[in-house]
Amino acid sequence: MLKKTGLKLFTSLSTLAVGMSAFAQEAGQMTVTKDASSPSFLNVITAGGALGIILWLAIFFTSIACVALIVDAFLTVRATKVMPPSLVENVQTAMEQGDVMKALQHCEEEPCPVSNILSAGFSNVEEGFDTIQDAVSVAAAMEEERLMQRVNYLNVVGNLAPMLGLLGTVQGMISAFAGLANAGAAGGGALALSISQALWTTAFGLFVAIPALAFFYYFRNRASTIIITMEMHTLEEIKILRNVEVVSD
Repeated sequence: MLKKTGLKLFTSLSTLAVGMSAFAQEAGQMTVTKDASSPSFLNVITAGGALGIILWLAIFFTSIACVALIVDAFLTVRATKVMPPSLVENVQTAMEQGDVMKALQHCEEEPCPVSNILSAGFSNVEEGFDTIQDAVSVAAAMEEERLMQRVNYLNVVGNLAPMLGLLGTVQGMISAFAGLANAGAAGGGALALSISQALWTTAFGLFVAIPALAFFYYFRNRASTIIITMEMHTLEEIKILRNVEVVSD
């Protein structure tokens, strides 16, 4: 009886040992497969060769430019930056007194987009309201162009980044299919891995382009609203002269 019990225990332990050995071997194979199919990001960058590295550097540059342009736009495309409240208040006070020269002096002392538009209107105050309106419109268009000069680069980044990513993907797929031609039918797994690596450039390019274009349209609309507000404010200040006596030196 004792021998039978010992034999059964030995058989059970042997079976368990064989099972654990098989499980460990299978787990090791799965780990190797996972490591082989999940290359590091550095391997993804270097897999495309010299051209692939250059494209990745270009995409990284567009991402840095995107962040820098967004921060710059948040700092410059602001109503308080373009239309300083102190200047607006001083000019309004001078215009209510009919002192155009004093209003021009305030604009010269605090140069900014709104002061340039106001100066364009005040400089033609003797030419009639139609001439003033035309001068203000031209000045406003010029200030909008200046305000949008750096913001427009966000549009460039938004269109350039996915193109660079697509070029990297095409270059990677060309290399992948060339490798498949040399490896034959056995290189199907390597082909899938190469294509997966190549698609990373397009994914990263889109990751840069989407926020770049979104912020471009946001800041473009924001700048247009500010410019229209400045233009209307200038014309309102000019209209004040109709109800007061103009002071001239």
